[in-house]
Amino acid sequence: MSEKIPDIENDISSWYTEIVTKAGLADYGPVKGTMVIKPYGFQLWENIKEVFDSMIKKTGHTNAYFPLLIPKSFLSKEAEHIDGFAKECAVVTHTRLKSKDNDIIVDPDSRLEEEVIIRPTSETVIWAMYKKWIQSYRDLPILINQWANVVRWEMRTRLFLRTTEFLWQEGHTAHKNKEEAQKETLDILELYRQLAEDYLAIPVYTGLKTDSEKFAGADKTYCIEAMMLDKRALQAGTSHNLGQNFAKAFDVKFQNEDNNEEFVWATSWGVSTRLIGAVILAHGDKKGLRLPPNIAPIQLVIIPISRDEKQKKLVKDYINVIVNELIDMKVRYIVDWSDASPGYKFNDWEMKGVPIRMEIGPRDVESNMVVVARRDNGGKKSISKDKVRDEISNLLVKIQSELFNRAKKFRDSNTHAVKTYKDFKIIIKSGGFVRCGWDGSEATEAKIKDETKATIRCVPFDENPENLKCIYSGKPAQHEVIYAKAY
Repeated sequence: MSEKIPDIENDISSWYTEIVTKAGLADYGPVKGTMVIKPYGFQLWENIKEVFDSMIKKTGHTNAYFPLLIPKSFLSKEAEHIDGFAKECAVVTHTRLKSKDNDIIVDPDSRLEEEVIIRPTSETVIWAMYKKWIQSYRDLPILINQWANVVRWEMRTRLFLRTTEFLWQEGHTAHKNKEEAQKETLDILELYRQLAEDYLAIPVYTGLKTDSEKFAGADKTYCIEAMMLDKRALQAGTSHNLGQNFAKAFDVKFQNEDNNEEFVWATSWGVSTRLIGAVILAHGDKKGLRLPPNIAPIQLVIIPISRDEKQKKLVKDYINVIVNELIDMKVRYIVDWSDASPGYKFNDWEMKGVPIRMEIGPRDVESNMVVVARRDNGGKKSISKDKVRDEISNLLVKIQSELFNRAKKFRDSNTHAVKTYKDFKIIIKSGGFVRCGWDGSEATEAKIKDETKATIRCVPFDENPENLKCIYSGKPAQHEVIYAKAY
């Protein structure tokens, strides 16, 4: 990588775009706002997907697939819900094209009687199906998840963080009572916390969204909020208690144990390819990506070093022994036999964020050693070939842990408790999270947002509003909240 990447400290936006493209994660699609996820980026997504898919299957959830196209009338049934997506919905009006004057045009005779919407989310189509599937309490709960693509016609886009089309999982569950639905909502939120912290190495705050920030159509929305390197917040996952809103909209009732008819209780929840953006912005540095080993597509890269064919054969035979060890350990590895110089390879794999680099040359073969370099902190040392198994296993665990600890230390040092609006504005302007009192008024929330562009990210579960006053109104605080500017 001979081209210098933008300075992460002074221009993180340009740095981010360069890293995404140069590290081979994604590229721009032909339609404005779309992206092509390249193999390296898709491997990263598949690893995240595999982790979370395993989590939810262990809790009794199963995967299904629902149509991409949704009748407009379905969305009309839940007007409050769709209002949050209306400006972003892509609408299909015709069914075919035709040739005319050496051009391709929309066939005016193929106009649909009813327009269909390319899914911005799937609640409406799923609840239309649940109406067919649910008659009795014996049919509940339904615990379904879908891995799919969605389309939201965003005005301003950024690769992975906000694109017109993106990949995600969306869980949609149906329950016989509100207690079961609430438990499901919080249980999933906990799984999201585990995914973020244990696998992505990103510390998160968990809490409740305010009514103005919650998912349209939900009774309650819970979230995980992460701090990025520029001290802005990124909403990394949401879990919604939908109450009986969608059941009432689609007339989904069931016979309970007492033979009485009542509406079903529901939840929905999702994370998306935005998580890849979160990993980049939480761990990256001036050299490029720093990927947590638990989800890295490649955990270890071997760089052979040789001057001639004789040395190359010597090194190759040596590497083959180590490779067998790595395969047995189930380490995701690659051997870079390309013709590029060792220095170029070092920079290239550092850009890609591979956690461990192993260098092997003739001298290492002679001494029965390998050189191991860490991507997270730049540490480098020689180890015995006979200790590769233990050293690499321990190192992968250590890098995962230290990436998390580094991110947590950064977040905590940039999270400030304040009691005055003056201090609040100073921190928000310079960047960071603010914990403070809020009087619970939507008017106060709106005024602060208008004046500072900061929003309440969540009411954290560990809030302690006792003896706090609202930083804006001076009234007794109803909640302690976390404020920040966000992506």
